[in-house]
Amino acid sequence: MKRLFHFLDTLTERRSRALASTSSRRGALVKVGKVVVAGAFALPVLPFDRTSQAFAADNNGKAKKKELTDTDCDYWRYCSVDGFLCSCCGGSTTTCPPGTSPSKVTWVGTCHNPMDGRDYLVSYNDCCGRTSCGRCQCNTNYGDRPGYRMGVHNDVNWCMSNDSSVYHCTVSVIVGVAEQG
Repeated sequence: MKRLFHFLDTLTERRSRALASTSSRRGALVKVGKVVVAGAFALPVLPFDRTSQAFAADNNGKAKKKELTDTDCDYWRYCSVDGFLCSCCGGSTTTCPPGTSPSKVTWVGTCHNPMDGRDYLVSYNDCCGRTSCGRCQCNTNYGDRPGYRMGVHNDVNWCMSNDSSVYHCTVSVIVGVAEQG
């Protein structure tokens, strides 16, 4: 067995040295580059699954819109959320899970409810005090503004004003109807 390994090792070394003496690194990089470029052109034509998107078939085979729940990132009141949904982490859309407390500061977004055609002011409260939930992460950022406008910027740890600055999840509380005009 030892002889076999020695033979394979010697053979591999000879072949590698012979290849290295007859080719250049530049030539090898050109060949690898050609393969990468050819592969990149093939990628856009590969099929991918879109069945989990917003349409599902009913019993008659007709397409209908999927009913969104409070655990879907496309749910209307999550139009400006950035974080884990508390409805997936032991809480609800409006209440923090046990063992956490709502942040003392929040960010506010205006979301359109397609069911009644009205716009609502939604306060996004981070729930603080436990490690990140890690489920149902949404990052929609609709209407997000730069970080220097803190009240309309969602990419901040809003738990910074609480006793514990550890982020767990986010709730979305409707605080009013947006005025039309």
